[in-house]
Amino acid sequence: MTSVGESLRNTVLDGVGRFAGRAQERRPLPTDLLESDDAYLVVFDAPDASAADVQVRFSDGSVHVRIDRSREHREGFEMRFPGRGLSLDGSVRLPAEATVDPDAATATLTAEGTLEVELPKVEGTEDGPIRISADEGSETDVIDERSDEDASGSK
Repeated sequence: MTSVGESLRNTVLDGVGRFAGRAQERRPLPTDLLESDDAYLVVFDAPDASAADVQVRFSDGSVHVRIDRSREHREGFEMRFPGRGLSLDGSVRLPAEATVDPDAATATLTAEGTLEVELPKVEGTEDGPIRISADEGSETDVIDERSDEDASGSK
């Protein structure tokens, strides 16, 4: 039988943990934007994510990332402090003069927990999905979040 004090402590820990998780979900993912002669490289922190958790797309001159991760059940353990956010977002606006090819872009999820999105420079640009892969060699499908209306070029 649990005491009232222990029950109250568990309730407080759960509430504080959920608040911390929601606060993390509201903050944009930390990012770096790098440029070479041939491409832009956007690096996002993607802690505890797998390639299947990540959605990357290019729209309106920006790279947009959404990570929907899950908590793994640990045998013999009970959740006491759910402090990690499950849905994380981030975006980076490229410089106004940037023209890139999102169809040739690559996104790689590294073992260190970063997502590296490389966009080759070109003459023209279109919005579109970006292929995601994990550096361990697993492959994922292209994530196309454009509607049929967007894909046809009309808005």
